[in-house]
Amino acid sequence: MRYRSSATFLETPWLAIAIGPDADNHEMRGHARGIVAIGDMATGVFAFGGLSRGVVALGGLAMGGIALGGLGIGLLALGGLAIGYIAAGGAALGYIAGGGLAIGYYAIGGAVFGKFVFGPLHRDPEAADFFSRLLHWMLAKLGGG
Repeated sequence: MRYRSSATFLETPWLAIAIGPDADNHEMRGHARGIVAIGDMATGVFAFGGLSRGVVALGGLAMGGIALGGLGIGLLALGGLAIGYIAAGGAALGYIAGGGLAIGYYAIGGAVFGKFVFGPLHRDPEAADFFSRLLHWMLAKLGGG
């Protein structure tokens, strides 16, 4: 399945969809490239696919500014394995990390490693203060304050 919208921005289609093989172009997997890209592999501002790269990327392997996936790599990474500046997931590696296994400068979770950690075996006061302030800030932003 292939689709490219006729509407473009800087010669890039607004919407591109590429799923499955394409014998005409000798592609085993579809690679969608667009502002919004959906495909086996997707590259765009908003990318959705098995392998996705974009400002916002969702997929099995997601790489971008905000990455959500089985493996998420980005500034804000969420996933089974998350690697980023802010990382949250089953295993998280980042400056700020939260998860079952969290490794970071500030880390919170089950098994934690880092400079300032908050976990079941050690509760660093600096980490407790940091995550408390972070939680209050997030709640204020979500609440519109």
